[in-house]
Amino acid sequence: RLGMVVSAFGGGGRSGVTLYAEPNGYFFAEGSINGTPIRFLVDTGATSIAINSQQAERIGIDYKRHGKAGFAGTAGGVVRMYAVKLNTVEVGGIKLHNIDAGVIEGSYPREALLGMSFLGRLDMKRDGEKMELTQRY
Repeated sequence: RLGMVVSAFGGGGRSGVTLYAEPNGYFFAEGSINGTPIRFLVDTGATSIAINSQQAERIGIDYKRHGKAGFAGTAGGVVRMYAVKLNTVEVGGIKLHNIDAGVIEGSYPREALLGMSFLGRLDMKRDGEKMELTQRY
């Protein structure tokens, strides 16, 4: 079951998803941004969702026109980024609207980072190699 994403429903009809760590210990989730499928790396150390400019173009985000230019601190140093709002972000049965994100020019990060602008609006529970995310109401 490593790496699988299983949609579920928590108590009270709340949408949820269960993630299983890959052998390297990282959690990945299949989801979508504005209806376009994308693979996320769960990153509780990231302030917001972060995607690279190639992913933004594929999704149809005109970050240079609608984003706010700035800089972001990453593991690789300070990089130029554009702050944007995502209409919808979906992981499993969890769908949230109006989510903060950053678009970083170039091909980094390779995997979209599912940061705290999304995760902070959920209840998270980790038990070893299993992580449960449940939507708050």
